[in-house]
Amino acid sequence: MTGDRATTPPPSRTALYLAYLQIGLTAFGGVNAWARRFFVEKKGWLTEQEYAETLGIGQVLPGPNALNTAIGIGTRFHGATGAIVCALGLFTGPMTLLAAVASLYDAYGQLPLVRAILTGIAAAAAGMVMGTAMKMASKLRPSLPLWCIGLAALTLAMLHVRMPYVLLMLAPLGLFDSWRELDR
Repeated sequence: MTGDRATTPPPSRTALYLAYLQIGLTAFGGVNAWARRFFVEKKGWLTEQEYAETLGIGQVLPGPNALNTAIGIGTRFHGATGAIVCALGLFTGPMTLLAAVASLYDAYGQLPLVRAILTGIAAAAAGMVMGTAMKMASKLRPSLPLWCIGLAALTLAMLHVRMPYVLLMLAPLGLFDSWRELDR
């Protein structure tokens, strides 16, 4: 599915809850990557552009960006109740699993094998985030100035510049370029 919402009916609250329940239980380390695949590619409930805009807003707001994005998607389809449904779906499964895993980690977390497994999981999660960013960029085809802003953001992140400062520096440039593109 390509994400053509013109022929795709909007999801019900139950469908949104079950979608985020599934995403929350299967998206280890990369909720937004799985959510994008589910909402844009698999179900076609959002276009690539709509998901990118919702994700972008979710990332610049304080709090966990996966939750912010879920709330944005829920609100888009069903207002405040949709936001609550998506948030509950996102966290129901993982909170249950987290309680169990925390108990196991408390007992076995210092074992070298457990540490090695967690390091491998972290590397896989980072790769998923980078892969999703590349896939979105190839489909959205940002302008050269927006690519430069993205590279500047990556560089600043690698230099450990705090997110609020990165936003203060780069968001006005992104807004200016997007505004300039609209005038063309």
